Amino acid sequence: MAEIKCPKCGEVFQVDESGYAQIVSQVRDAEFQRELKERQVALVESREAEIKLAQAEQEKTIAERDQEITALKAQLANAETEKKLAVTEAVSASEKELTEKSAEITRLQGDIQLQKQETELKTQSLKEEYAGMLRLKDDQIEQLKDFKAKQSTKMVGESLEQHCNDEFNKIRMTAFPNAYFEKDNDTSVSGSKGDFIFREADESGTEFISIMFEMKNERDETATKHKNEDFFKELDKDRKEKGCEYAVLVSLLEADSELYNSGIVDVSYKYEKMYVIRPQLFIPMITLLRNAALNSLKYQRELAIIRNQQIDIRNFEDNMNAFKEASAKNYRIANEKFNSAIEEIDKAIARLEKVKKDLQSSENNIRLANDKADSLSIRKLTKNAPSVKDMFDELEVERRKDEEEV
Repeated sequence: MAEIKCPKCGEVFQVDESGYAQIVSQVRDAEFQRELKERQVALVESREAEIKLAQAEQEKTIAERDQEITALKAQLANAETEKKLAVTEAVSASEKELTEKSAEITRLQGDIQLQKQETELKTQSLKEEYAGMLRLKDDQIEQLKDFKAKQSTKMVGESLEQHCNDEFNKIRMTAFPNAYFEKDNDTSVSGSKGDFIFREADESGTEFISIMFEMKNERDETATKHKNEDFFKELDKDRKEKGCEYAVLVSLLEADSELYNSGIVDVSYKYEKMYVIRPQLFIPMITLLRNAALNSLKYQRELAIIRNQQIDIRNFEDNMNAFKEASAKNYRIANEKFNSAIEEIDKAIARLEKVKKDLQSSENNIRLANDKADSLSIRKLTKNAPSVKDMFDELEVERRKDEEEV
């Protein structure tokens, strides 16, 4: 027999072993039921907390991934916009510069055309001026014939030089104020000399014209008759020694020659830049060569300007080609980097999309686990434990009895 004290009233009573075992069993079953319920509640609460925490972390991760995807898409859109703006600005600048240079080239072409027209007009003016000079020769020829008939052999040569010198001095101050025209008295080089030297320079001191003159004449009754070409070699030598550009023989020799009476005779086929003229063409010859030299000087300057302009145009074209090549290279590099950046962004988006799908899949698994936790019951827990099931059934019967008694 065993004594048992009631925890409520304090009464002590005895029970046999069977009753004692039954009481112990009841106490143990009640304690187990209580502990089981506590553990069930704790398990459910823990599972719910884990599910809520996992859902919160998942929602946070998804939100962060969504923000990152949105930022990357915005970055991609901004990069595309910047690329379009950069290309547009580069093209606009290139087109503007090309337009300006095209206008400049058109202006230069117009200037060249205008200069060409001016040259043609000046050439025509020179032709008319020369024609007017030729119209004067007949009167001068007659005067010189009369002059020649009145001179002795010695005086003819001297008077021809004096005649030319006088003719030049008459118009020196009006036509040639800055020119040099003097007798050639220098025999220090080879012992020979010409008769007169004409030189003229521009305002900068650059000589643009120089002429060596030789005057030749003889009377009809002279026994030895000279020809003009007898003096060409000596005149050419004097011209070169004195550094003159042109050589001019002013001659009354071969008075009946149709060749030399026709006007200015160019003998450059024998000696470079050499001419034979009659005395009446002395001043016109100086004027003609001087004007031609001035025009040549002007055209040389204009040609130098045009050449410089052409060099500028070529430099512009080279610079433009270099700019196009550099621009194309920069555009190509920028495009390659842009495409590479897009590929990396696409890859990043793909990775983020995969993470998002994985998280969504995890959410589904958590939902299934939550559903399973919600469906947890004593019946399912005791499915494969009959003794435990019987214990729970007994406890349920006792619970109902207690409810009925109440």
